[in-house]
Amino acid sequence: MKSKRFYTRADLARIATDAMTERGLEPEFSADVQQQLAQITGPGIEAGADIHDLTALLWCSIDNDDSRDLDQLTACELLPRGAVKILVAIADVDVLVKKGTAIDEHARTNTTSVYTAARLFPMLPEQLSTDLTSLNPDQDRLALVTEMIVNSDGTLAGSSVYRARVRNKAKLAYDALSDWIEGQAELPAAARVVRGMDAQLRTQDAVAQTLRTRRHALGALEFETFQPQAIFEGDRVVDIRQQVQNRARQLIEELMILTNECTARFLAARGGASLRRVVRSPERWLRIVEVATSLGESLPTEPDSKALEIFLAKRRKADPLRFPDLSLVIVKLMGSGEYVVELPGGEPVGHFGLAVRDYTHSTAPNRRFPDLITSRMLKAVLTAAPAPYTNAELGKLAAHCTTQEDAAQKVERKVRKSEAALLLDSHIGQRFDAIVTGISSGNTWVRIFTPPAEGKLVHGVPGLKVGQQLRVKLISTDVERGFIDFVLAD
Repeated sequence: MKSKRFYTRADLARIATDAMTERGLEPEFSADVQQQLAQITGPGIEAGADIHDLTALLWCSIDNDDSRDLDQLTACELLPRGAVKILVAIADVDVLVKKGTAIDEHARTNTTSVYTAARLFPMLPEQLSTDLTSLNPDQDRLALVTEMIVNSDGTLAGSSVYRARVRNKAKLAYDALSDWIEGQAELPAAARVVRGMDAQLRTQDAVAQTLRTRRHALGALEFETFQPQAIFEGDRVVDIRQQVQNRARQLIEELMILTNECTARFLAARGGASLRRVVRSPERWLRIVEVATSLGESLPTEPDSKALEIFLAKRRKADPLRFPDLSLVIVKLMGSGEYVVELPGGEPVGHFGLAVRDYTHSTAPNRRFPDLITSRMLKAVLTAAPAPYTNAELGKLAAHCTTQEDAAQKVERKVRKSEAALLLDSHIGQRFDAIVTGISSGNTWVRIFTPPAEGKLVHGVPGLKVGQQLRVKLISTDVERGFIDFVLAD
């Protein structure tokens, strides 16, 4: 039923906090965390022959407009015969957050930052994640650098991992940078004032597009999922916008995928266990085949990522309106990703969706605990120190991180639904163009286009099909539960 009170950003933050607690996540930092935090007075400082001074390189960060927890920097160098040296620096969070400390235990419990428009629940205290362990502009920071030589055809000629001191020369945002890459705007000011940064960014974009083309040729899948984000003015939700994939996001995505591959191989080559991020070959492949058949397409009877990629690319071109919903169906049938421990000599499970065999999470240690685990394992190898985790510990952490990441995603989805219900609360009785996105157990689900939001079609009509377009009328919202109800418009 329609809300009988005026909801604000604070109410959405409360809904998010309650959802965190209900799913076994800790929304607040403990007194022990605060006590440890009070003893940290500056960024991590270490010296040694193994720590390279790379502060002079033209490093930059590329992230969301409002991101303050900067995990990675990129830089590059042109080499002979069209090859490019790509360098990716990842924040050394472990230098300040040691295993077994109060801050580490909180991060271990939640395993990830939880992002909602109303409130951010950082994995690490913001004094660290947005300052002392963040790769902020014009600040020297310790990092783990993966150096990769990429040939002109996108193949990898070699890679290495080492410790370094780095300095961010330009903090950039996806959308503004992408507009420049695509010739729709000037180079952002933060890059414009750094001599040579424009050439760096052009080169990184070119390499990323070559890597992307090569991955898709090998069968990497490209989805277009439904990820609306609430826009606030003060305490009020004033709009919901769908995040758009663009060239700058692709740049970072491709360089991070390559870094994660190289990190996994680095650990494997040195005989150690590693925590891998995998998406197994789909057990429900035959159901995916049925979906393709229903759309007049055919897929082989055995899982084949390349054939699936061709099918998805064809459907995106043929029916862009319904492609996000097809993406969601295929993602669900493929099954969610998980963390597993891979031991030396074992056969890699691989990542079916990315079409890669060796893949770990290593590029976001301020935001994800598996990445902090990997960082510690890399540092142990580089410094010839004992492994920070036993294989038994890693096994338990893999299962725990998988569970908690799923819980965090459910919190984020729950709050997005409440945000949409709040925005639409003042639009009861209005009519919208919509598309059927799901039919199950007698329930019919629809997505409206403007604003992008999903809800239930009550009093569903027999014979409706997924993908069918229709006109609906909004009849009620429930902000607390995130419910949005429609009926067929007259």
